This record gives sequence, C-alpha cells and structure tokens, in this order.
Amino acid sequence: MMKIDKSELLAIAVAEKQYPFMGPVEIAFAGRSNVGKSSLLNLIAGRKKLAFVSGNPGKTQTINFYSINDDKFRIVDLPGYGYAKVSRSVSSKWGDMIEAYLENRESLKKVALLVDIRHEPTAMDVQLYEYLQHYGLSGLIVLTKADKVSRNALQKQIKMIKTALGADKEDKAICVSALKKTGVDELLGEIFRIVSE
Repeated sequence: MMKIDKSELLAIAVAEKQYPFMGPVEIAFAGRSNVGKSSLLNLIAGRKKLAFVSGNPGKTQTINFYSINDDKFRIVDLPGYGYAKVSRSVSSKWGDMIEAYLENRESLKKVALLVDIRHEPTAMDVQLYEYLQHYGLSGLIVLTKADKVSRNALQKQIKMIKTALGADKEDKAICVSALKKTGVDELLGEIFRIVSE
C-alpha cells in the first residue's frame, strides 16, 4: 500500500511571493472551518502535529504547504472558511488569498473539498465547488465525520451532497473518519493516483 513516510512543513503563506518554489504536483485541501481538515491531514500524514488542530474554528488564516516523501508531491492546507465569528473583512481577505492560489498556481492538480457528511453543503461549499469545476480542479469530495452517520444512511448522504454540489457522476466521494481512522487508505490511494497521472 502506498503511504506517506515523510512529511514536513515547507512554507506558510498569505501572499504569492511567500509560496515555495514551483516544483512537484500539489493537491490542496479546502473546507469549512470546523470540518475536521487538520485532523484528517495529520491522519493521512501519520503525524499527530503536522497540521495544527485548533479548538477555535477559523484559526488557520494562512496557506500551509507540506512537502511529502522528500518532495515527491505536496499537500496544501487552505484556510477554512465560513466561520461566523470571523469578521467579514478577514473573510474576504481569505477569499482573495484562496482565489489567487487556485487561479495562478501551475503545479496545483486537484483540490479535495471537505464536507461534513451529516449536513447539506453550505452555499460557500457549492460556490467553491463550482469554482473548482470551472478551473478543472474538482472531482474529489472528502466526506468527513463518517463515524457519526449510520451505515444505512451513508449512501443517502453521499447522493444528497453530490447532488447539492452539482458534482459530476464520475466525481469521487470518499467517506473518512479521523476518529475511527477509516477511509484513509482509499483517500491515500486516490491522492497517489492523482500524483502519478
């Protein structure tokens, strides 16, 4: 099985000039502030503290670049969005920051959109997915907190979320649980497949 043996923080950026040099393929992770992104990144990297898990959603306000397996590829942690306690001016700055990265980063190959499997996607989730489709970066939806939904309800929730996002039929939806450590192998397999394309 393919796995991540080595991961390290490469750069923390709020502007393009702070991005690391253009190099190997990048796969970015995006989602709402409380969707469990940091926990998932730590799980797939096999490290407890690679990405900072905060008790305060909306804490990550930077784009964090991680070098994987001696820079064979990179994982990029985009700042969470849609947290109510964050001021509107800060929120719009984040939007600009994410947009600049998505539009201009040539080594970016795919963005995994993280959605809490228990809830219908928000307007911001839908907007971001449409945006990713426009730039050819869509196709991978990661449904977090899968342990909170019964096995019987899983397929219903997957269908509802894909429909709400306007996802294509062939778009992948992978259910994961950072708590139960499930879905990780499938997600890693998809990441390695994208990287090797």
